[in-house]
Formats: sequence, C-alpha cells, structure tokens
Amino acid sequence: MSVSSGNRRISWDLVRGGCVVLVLLYHATYMSVVVHPELGPRRFVFPHQIGASLLLVISAYFAAVTIGRGSLGRYWWGRIARLLPPFLAAVVAIYFALRYLSPPGWFSPRFGDLAGNLLMLWNWKPADYPFLDGSHWTIPLQLMAFTVAALLYRGSWGHGRKFRVLMWAVLLVPLAQWPLRVSGPPEWYRVIVDGFGFHRWHLFVAGIAVWLWTKKRVSTTEFVLLEVLCVTAHALHGAAVTPAGIDVEWGSTLGIAAGIVVISLAAAGPDWNRFLPSFVQRAITWFAGVSYGVFLIHQAIGYLVLHWLSGLGVDPLLQTAGMIATGVVLGWALTRLVERPAHRFLMRGYDTWTARRRPDDEPAAVSAGKPG
Repeated sequence: MSVSSGNRRISWDLVRGGCVVLVLLYHATYMSVVVHPELGPRRFVFPHQIGASLLLVISAYFAAVTIGRGSLGRYWWGRIARLLPPFLAAVVAIYFALRYLSPPGWFSPRFGDLAGNLLMLWNWKPADYPFLDGSHWTIPLQLMAFTVAALLYRGSWGHGRKFRVLMWAVLLVPLAQWPLRVSGPPEWYRVIVDGFGFHRWHLFVAGIAVWLWTKKRVSTTEFVLLEVLCVTAHALHGAAVTPAGIDVEWGSTLGIAAGIVVISLAAAGPDWNRFLPSFVQRAITWFAGVSYGVFLIHQAIGYLVLHWLSGLGVDPLLQTAGMIATGVVLGWALTRLVERPAHRFLMRGYDTWTARRRPDDEPAAVSAGKPG
C-alpha cells in the first residue's frame, strides 16, 4: 500500500488514489449495509471488492522496483517503519471509537479484542479475534511479503530462472489446492492457509510479473499467461460453490483484470501528467500521500458516521459523502501525526545504528540487480 519512489509519477498517484477511492465506495455503499442492515438501502451501491486487492498488486510491483536499492536491511526496515506505526495507531483509535461511541446492539470491543488486533490475529482465528476494522486484512500479508522478498533476495531463489520457477509455483500450488479449500477442510488446514494468505498470493505474483515484463525479464506471452492465471485465481477466491455449480463474482473479477491492465500501462508507459492540469495533479498527489492513512481508519469509524447521519434523516448519498469525507480527514491526521514522523524517526534510528556498527573504513553495502 505504501509506495515510495525517488521519481514520483502522477500516474502512480492516480492509480493508487483511485484504488483507495474504490475501497471507500465499496465500504460506504455496500459493506456498511451488509454489516449494519438497519442503516437502510443506499441510493448508489458499489458491490465489488477490487481496490484493496489491487493495492496489493501495486505493493508487489514497487517491492520489486525498490528491493535492489541500498541494503536489504534498510529496505525491509523501511517497509516496517512505513506500515506498522500508523496501523497500530489506527487500531487504538478505532478501538476507543467503537468502545465508547457505538450505539446499542453494535459491536463494542473489549481489551482482548484490542490486543488481538494489534497482534493481527484475525486471519489465523477469525472466530476468536474479530476485526476492529475489516480493511486491515492486507497489512499482515504485506509485512510477510516484504519479509519473504528480502530473504529470497539474499539467495539464489530471488533471482533469474529460479525466481521465475518460484513465481509459477506460488501461483499454481494454491490453485491446485482450491478444491480442498472449498470442500470443508480441517481447521488446522484453514489456519495455515488463511493465516499465511495462500489464497491471496496471486496478487503479489501479478504485481511482480508486471515489473518483470517492463524490464523484459519475461516474454509478453509468459506475462499474459501469468496474469490470466492470477485473474483466474482471484475469480476462484471469490467464487461460491452451489448445487448449480461454481458461482463467480464477475464484477470483481473483471475489475481486477482491468486494474492489472491499468497498472501495466502505468508501469510501461510514459507519465500521465501531460493529460492533467497542474491543480488536478496537486490534488491527486496530496490524496495519494495520505491514502494509506485513509485506508487504515475510514471503515469502522465511517460506519458510526453513517449511523449518526442516518439518525438525523440525512439523504443516503450525503451519508456516503460524509463517511468518505471523515475518512479523508482522519487519514490526513494519521499521516501527519503518526505515519510520516514515525517513519522519519525509525529510519534515522536505523541509519544511526548501522553507522555505529560499520567500521570507519568499510563502505556501505549496496545490493546490485533486482529480482528475475
């Protein structure tokens, strides 16, 4: 989710910001009523879970772009320093909001729920550790992915032909296990598969494949095959098995396919700044800069906003606008007060620590090359 690049491009800001807007619309117009039917029907509904999944594709792409810049330790710590502090702060803020502001009949978390969410235990035992905010399912997957990427890059399996074989295995093995996943497997299997996010790995493959293709590390034919299988895996992930057969949610599936095409165009083509006036570019860049904070804090607190506005008789469209506006303001505050200062502090601490450990006559190690 968190993207940093030395050469900022408006195309990436637009793609990332657009994905977060899709997340906001999905939660404000669809999931809000699924979780709280008493809010009543919405006049506009966007029922497709697309944005968060595409953000994982983007994260994987930028992991491939940046992993060869500087030391692996600094690469890994930079991701931790960017992702973790605002996540922890958002969890605490959401806990207090739900604990003390939830109306009667809504989920009111206890301290054990706060601890379980801070430790990110939901994917492992969702019945015992309910989400405070459902958006947070992506965070442990990103942390695990960045850690695995750094470990792989240290050895031969993070480069060349071995890395491509590994990509195919990471894509095909979960696909082969899909029949077992939907057939009522034992609990230990569900804990492992869901805990490590096996059923989401195709999203990381999709992003890395885009980078390999733009660097001509894979042919266009192999790239297309990889992406078609990634979209297939996503279709099966969201599919329901019914007596009539497999029911695929085609809206989300086609949305992911279209999103991968857009991400590929952003990666391979020129920047899109020539098509947008400067004031629009500034707005897009600003929103992209706070989008991670918006993503982290908009959903559960936004449902409270919908409840209050609904009680005042506000039109459903204005309720949606109110939830989105609240998420943007809170996301901006989280970015300004936690994400950016925490990242600067932690990176300064890391650089100071590594400088003390490095002998004066030993130059800083700089990794060469990139995956593939």
